[in-house]
Amino acid sequence: MRCPFCGDSDTQVKDSRPTEDNTAIRRRRYCQACGSRFTTFERVQLRELTVLKKDGTRVPFDREKLARSIEIAVRKRPVEAERVERAVSSIVRQLESSGESEIESSMIGGLVMAALEALDQVAYVRFASVYRNFHEAKDFEDFIGSLSRGKDE
Repeated sequence: MRCPFCGDSDTQVKDSRPTEDNTAIRRRRYCQACGSRFTTFERVQLRELTVLKKDGTRVPFDREKLARSIEIAVRKRPVEAERVERAVSSIVRQLESSGESEIESSMIGGLVMAALEALDQVAYVRFASVYRNFHEAKDFEDFIGSLSRGKDE
C-alpha cells in the first residue's frame, strides 16, 4: 500500500480489525519512509461495477462518491455515521448482487432515495432536490405534497 503522504510503497500494517458492521477490515498502517500513520479499509468486491450515466458515458463505480452523496444529504441531521455506513454497504450489496456489471445511474439514485427515506425525511428531500433537479420553491412544494399524500411521484 502506497503512503498517501510521501508516496513510498514500503508501509507496514500495525493493526487490523473488522469494522463494526463486519463488512470491511480496518487496517492501521505505518510508513517506513516518512513515519506517517494512516488507515485503510479492505472490502469484499463481488464484481467490477460500471455506472452508465444519463449522457451515455461509462465510469467506474465509486463507493466513496456514493458515501459522500449520502453524507452531504444527512449533514447536520441527527443520523449516526454507523447508519450511513450501513446504508452505503446495503446499496453496494444490492448493486453487486443485481447480476449486472453495468448499472444505470438512475438505479443508484433510486436506491439512495429509498435509503434516505428510511434514514431521515429532511435528508431525503435534500437529496431529491438535487437528484430531481428542483429549480424553484414550487418543485419542493410539489414533492413534499407527494410525501404527505403517501406517494413519491
